[in-house]
Amino acid sequence: MKTQILSTFLAGMTTILMLSNPSSANSKKEYVNKNFLVSQASNRVSEELLVSGTEPFWGVTISRKGIIYSTPESSQNFPYIAPSTASGRPADLVRVYRLRGRNSTSTLVIRKGSCSDGMSDIKYPYSAVYIAGNTVLEGCARAK
Repeated sequence: MKTQILSTFLAGMTTILMLSNPSSANSKKEYVNKNFLVSQASNRVSEELLVSGTEPFWGVTISRKGIIYSTPESSQNFPYIAPSTASGRPADLVRVYRLRGRNSTSTLVIRKGSCSDGMSDIKYPYSAVYIAGNTVLEGCARAK
């Protein structure tokens, strides 16, 4: 009886392994590694974002070249810094950019979730909050 149960178990496991990957064990390693790499690539965060807000009008452009905060009256450049992300969460769920300029520091928080700018019918995939001193601005963001 024990031999029959063991034989059935081994036959079932062999079938599962063959159906999940009909190639050799070495190929299976590549398959697992490819899945891991694909998984990593799908979690990769777009580093180029456009952020904008209304009333008052403001915007932030994020790229590897730098981060630019702008209003109709002025603009301020910050060096690029990789965002902090929420621990244990997907990388694009919450991103926090701590911006340090010559005379100021600001914080930009981008959160995944539908957002409307309040002036158009455009739906953005991210909401944003920009904090500079006592000023807090809300807006929306999308990949560049």
